[in-house]
Formats: sequence, structure tokens, C-alpha cells
Amino acid sequence: MNKTISFIFAALLSSVILTGCSVSAPKGIEPVEPFSIDRYLGTWYEIARMDHSFEEGLSQVTAHYSVREDGGVKVINRGYSEEDQAWDEAEGKAYFVEDSETGHLKVSFFGPFYGAYVIFSLDDDYQYSLVSGPDRSYFWLLSRTPTISEQKQEALLEAAAAAGFDTEKLIFVDQSKHQG
Repeated sequence: MNKTISFIFAALLSSVILTGCSVSAPKGIEPVEPFSIDRYLGTWYEIARMDHSFEEGLSQVTAHYSVREDGGVKVINRGYSEEDQAWDEAEGKAYFVEDSETGHLKVSFFGPFYGAYVIFSLDDDYQYSLVSGPDRSYFWLLSRTPTISEQKQEALLEAAAAAGFDTEKLIFVDQSKHQG
């Protein structure tokens, strides 16, 4: 009887974990098409984000994307912790969910668990990007430069709000200190 209860508990726990690691785009969010990973590679600066514990208190946040040997994308997220007076860095991997022409990837920083990385807005020059996770509580406004004009930021935030993101909850990232 205990083995049956243990098995049921393990099955339920596995189901909860797998459901929580969705690679699907949120309802109503369409990934960018056509998309070019070659143009997306390189460093992006985080201008604004929804707050989550894995980025709490970090400034100078960047994401660097490069090609992996297995054809996936190597992801290096980096930010400065004021509390620790040190840089935090996390390395992950990403793979296309559909095809390489669609800006929808699954990304993992924790072993076999993947989450959605949906590029739903991207300018023609690949200078600004709006990214969602598996739901609207995950959002990033990224730029190729550490700062953007007030007008550009306002336009991008309007696009995010129109897509259903609560822009009142955004954290604006300090990109002015601790270059290095």
C-alpha cells in the first residue's frame, strides 16, 4: 500500500513539475516570423522586466547568445548584485520549438526543465526585442544598447501593454554602473 501511495505522489509531483515548465507561448502571443537566429546572436541589454526571484536585485543585466556545437543556442545571463557586490552569471541552452524561422525557443538553466522564450516583437534591424515566457508574468524588453530613447521605450511599452502585459509591474534595469 505504501508503494502505491508513493507512486501516486511521485506521478502527481512529476505532473506538476512538467506542467509548470511550459514551452508554449501565452494565448494571443505570436512569435516573430520570419526570424533569423544569426541576426539575434550577440549581447542584449535588459531595459525592463517583470520581477522574479532569479533576477531580484540585479542591475547591469545582459543576455549573450551564441551557437552551441549541437546546433542549439548558448545563453549566458549576467547581472550585478548590489547586495553581494559581485557579478551573478547563469549559463543555459535554448532550442527552437517549431523551426528556425520562428522566434519561439525553449530555454533551460536547470537540467531537463525548459521554459518558453517567445520573441513576439522585433524591429527590422534586430535592435529591440520584446520577449515573453510561458505566461504574461514573464516579460523582457531588450536592446542592443544599455539605454534607449524615451520615445522608443514608450512605443515598446505600448506594444507590450497592447499584448496584455501589465507594464505597471515592470522593473527598469539600472545599466549605468559597474560596467565590466
